[in-house]
Amino acid sequence: MTSSDITALLSPVDLGPVRLRNRVFVPGHTTNFGHANHPTERHAAYHAERARGGVGLIITEGIRVHPTSAGRHISLGSFDDDSIPAYAAVAEAVQAHGTRLFAQLLHTGRQANGDATRTAAWSPGTTPWAAGTHIPHAMGRSDIALVVRSFGAAARRMRQAGYDGVEIHLGHGHLIEQFLSPFTNTRTDAYGGSADGRLRFAREVLAEVVAQAPGLPLGIRVSTDEFLPGGLTPPDMVGIVDRLRQEFPLLYVHASHAAYHGSYSLATQMADMSFRHAHFRHHAALFKKEIPALPVLAVCRLDSLPEAAELVASGEADLVGLARPHIADPHLVRRAEEGRAHEVRGCIACNQGCVGRLEASLPIACVVNPEVGDEGAWARLRSARPAGTRRVLVVGAGPSGMEAALSAHRAGHEVTLAEAGAALGGGIAVAATVPGRERLALMVTDLARELADSAVDIRFGERVSTADLLPGGRLDGYDDVVVATGARPGRRELPGGPPVFDVLETVAALGDDTSPLRGTVLVRDDQGTWTAACLAEALARAGARVHVLSPTASFASKITTYSRLALTRRLGELGTRSHVMRDVHTARGDTVVLRDTLSGHTEELTGVTAVVDVALPVADDGLYRELDARDDAPRVHVVGDANAPRTALEAVYEGRLAGTFLTDAVTGAELLAHTP
Repeated sequence: MTSSDITALLSPVDLGPVRLRNRVFVPGHTTNFGHANHPTERHAAYHAERARGGVGLIITEGIRVHPTSAGRHISLGSFDDDSIPAYAAVAEAVQAHGTRLFAQLLHTGRQANGDATRTAAWSPGTTPWAAGTHIPHAMGRSDIALVVRSFGAAARRMRQAGYDGVEIHLGHGHLIEQFLSPFTNTRTDAYGGSADGRLRFAREVLAEVVAQAPGLPLGIRVSTDEFLPGGLTPPDMVGIVDRLRQEFPLLYVHASHAAYHGSYSLATQMADMSFRHAHFRHHAALFKKEIPALPVLAVCRLDSLPEAAELVASGEADLVGLARPHIADPHLVRRAEEGRAHEVRGCIACNQGCVGRLEASLPIACVVNPEVGDEGAWARLRSARPAGTRRVLVVGAGPSGMEAALSAHRAGHEVTLAEAGAALGGGIAVAATVPGRERLALMVTDLARELADSAVDIRFGERVSTADLLPGGRLDGYDDVVVATGARPGRRELPGGPPVFDVLETVAALGDDTSPLRGTVLVRDDQGTWTAACLAEALARAGARVHVLSPTASFASKITTYSRLALTRRLGELGTRSHVMRDVHTARGDTVVLRDTLSGHTEELTGVTAVVDVALPVADDGLYRELDARDDAPRVHVVGDANAPRTALEAVYEGRLAGTFLTDAVTGAELLAHTP
């Protein structure tokens, strides 16, 4: 679609009494920026940046209405009136830029608390949300009444804080959906049994919200399909929403999907790059068809404004939500309005910096936007940066080197980017050639475009040695050298056993139908990242019989649960076998002997035609080490995998940090790390 195709998307629209400047909204998504369950200055700066970027509506992340849903202190809650000033500060920051702000209210139910607070989670029954998790408390009538009152009280506080409306979360397997769903609600009292009984809790919550916050615009978020056997289906949810909108003054229905359950369902909630664009658009379209009088908000894997505009143009939705794209680029709407849509940094749907960090109880980050959640701190540090122009050489044009070159250029320095190869992108460009990981190329494309629009001098086929940079050398005269030379794949030979392919050799052979990688392949995974996982999937799809070997107790341990649940389903359908807590003991011919890392017991895997060794990579840091050891060399910085082999998330962050705070990147990192 062209820029003219998004005209309707960027035009004003009314949601009842709420006037929005366009049809784009940021849906609620957890940030982990909270403190003592209250929003912080980081929330205000984060949402204000997206409001400044032109979005019409922002819906906050889920605000817990009662301490039994609080869990960690970094989540948000509104348990008493002391929370009102903090929420008011966020509202003022957002509304100052012409964006409307709704508060999403929820109780997470059975997936709350656990070890975090040493109290029991609350649910309609006693079934845990996943195997191995804690058993919840089956709520009594007094518990239910308390939570109902808490929803109303939280809505009243949001009204006092100046919010433009509230969204009650009836989806994603949280507490209200746990009551709605026959999958989780097996009660036989007035709050269970029939469809009417299961709906009672939701009706009481909405009635209390209307009573305690009269006139406050009210929307609901639902899961159109739970993707669970015996769970709620799209026809079920259409019927539920239709009944609720006849009884309550609903402003809209926000059509999401999935349940918080330890199965494939959860993987669809934050659909990664393995899902196609707008994979779940039919959910919004169903509500538009069946309840045309009720405005519909669509969400999930709407990757860009032109793609999201398809849903508005086709009449499938009234508003479109882009959460991760707004994490990646908070100004994507403003850029489109000003004819600069080509400048947007696109979301690559990797789930690494956003969801992956949430699982580790860390604030969200973003691979393509290193400043997420620290917008205010980066701005303050930039303003205090010493003036002056330096000559900077960046060695290596992978993601860390490209970002370092751009950031140093934007900081006012004279920058040369030297790449030994013939193309930009480094390891990310290689990974993007693996089937299923193609969207990684978007990051390289965006960085390359920004470099092309800059004054950075890019030199291909340029191998840089220490001698080149010393006084009298052919590259003498640079004040700073940023070493971004990446890492080399590890490799462990198996003398007398099957042929061994390292990561790069495996990628290069993916298209070779005569390769031994088409037979029975053992993938040795010492990393637990996407490297082994995507190679295993690509090989299996090409016809190989794949076994994945991991020395740890879990498969793909460093991949977020949201993505891993979909990955394991795909690998299972492809017949892939996993061997956890195993390593290679010996090999002979086409037999590999595996050893149990717990007991030492051995077992044989026969007929192996090839081994893919996803060993720990080795930093390619020779240039850094040599320069660092000399007194007559330029000042040297090392970033990305050359610093320590990790992922693109750290690589891009370190590149931004080094280029922006070239005179003292370490101090910049320390100050950013202590952002309140």
